[in-house]
Amino acid sequence: MYKLRLIIKREFLSKVRNRSFIVMTILSPVIMVAMMALIAYLNVKNSEEVRTVAYIDQSSIFADILKDTKTTKYINLTGVPLDEAKNQAVAADYYGLIFIPKQDSLDLLAKSITFYGEGSPSLNLIGSLENKFQRKIRDIKIEKLGFDTALIKAANTDVEISSEKYTGEKGSKIGSILKMIAGGAFGYLIFMFIIIYGTSVMRSVIEEKTNRIIEVIISSVKPFKLMLGKILGNALAGILQFIIWIISASLLMFAISSFLGADFSVMSSNSPQLTPEMTAQMQESLSGNLTLVIHELKDFPFVTLFTAFIFYFLGGYLIYSSIYAAIGAAVDNETDTQQFMLPVMLPLIVAIYVGFSVIENPHGPIAVGFSIFPLTSPIVMLMRIPFGVPWWQIALSMTLLLVTFIGVVWFAAKIYRIGILMYGKKPSYKEIYKWLKY
Repeated sequence: MYKLRLIIKREFLSKVRNRSFIVMTILSPVIMVAMMALIAYLNVKNSEEVRTVAYIDQSSIFADILKDTKTTKYINLTGVPLDEAKNQAVAADYYGLIFIPKQDSLDLLAKSITFYGEGSPSLNLIGSLENKFQRKIRDIKIEKLGFDTALIKAANTDVEISSEKYTGEKGSKIGSILKMIAGGAFGYLIFMFIIIYGTSVMRSVIEEKTNRIIEVIISSVKPFKLMLGKILGNALAGILQFIIWIISASLLMFAISSFLGADFSVMSSNSPQLTPEMTAQMQESLSGNLTLVIHELKDFPFVTLFTAFIFYFLGGYLIYSSIYAAIGAAVDNETDTQQFMLPVMLPLIVAIYVGFSVIENPHGPIAVGFSIFPLTSPIVMLMRIPFGVPWWQIALSMTLLLVTFIGVVWFAAKIYRIGILMYGKKPSYKEIYKWLKY
């Protein structure tokens, strides 16, 4: 036990005293916050840009709906020949030109509108124009059928479905979004930690093996303790670095928001994970259902989520870092690791993609299966827990993860014991299988 503590201490100190570790610990939060601030600034500037769009409306139908907005200015070129209007739009550097021809039927007109521009137009702008034209054509058709469009619009009623559990507890729309964000954040955090610090263990083993330092170390300590010490030492260094990153980034974001007035909330509203409908629902819930939101936060399984995060965080890291250590011991250089990396990375990649299905159906068979399977459970189960998971599934998942960890460490130690002293031969899967029998 004393030798194991010495190895952990040695690995930890050698890691934190490394110049690149110190530089990245200091610079990473600065770079991350700077990138977030830049993205927020560019989003604001992009939303402030006013696009000038010209249009020719030969149908004399849509002029009343093509009104200026905060981001779009419309220029009426109706009456100007199309070729001349194109030249004028190019000369004036307009964003685009909308050509609406005169047609005999509204259905034919709906298929013959053209947008001219230098390149591909914005999907948001095209979608907005299509919605405007579609509503206008629908209103005209309704009037032709003899109905009053004003009365029909007055008959439209917004429907809002409230959610409530069988036990009588009420929920809010923002609850699902909060659960999605919390589960996704913890899942991605584990994914990043495994990739970054698992490969760090592998590189450390390769470096010591290449420098022949391992021959001296192995003479006084068992290979299993050496491998476990490397894994735990790198884990402690990684946890320390993550804590420093989180604290530093939070303080920097607070300082920039307070003193420079930067608004990082722009990033969340433009996040690719949140659709415009989700963003609208979030804003609506925050403004109109604050009581329900507070109630949702009170019922949020913070304790269960954080407890599970610590367990799956350690379990997932220890399993994959053991595999990385075994790979590092089996090869002589980092180039030879490529043939073994794909089988290791595949479960993690699958877990991330399966996590997206958890958002839609957290209790479906796919989500349940991958949240119990040990190689994917550290990510998928954390994405499921905020939505409510039966205790027996969590217990089964944790038990299988623990058993798998013991088995993987045992197999990895056998490979590590043989491979750490093997030089000059590129190992194959067949060769590694033979090592397991020794």
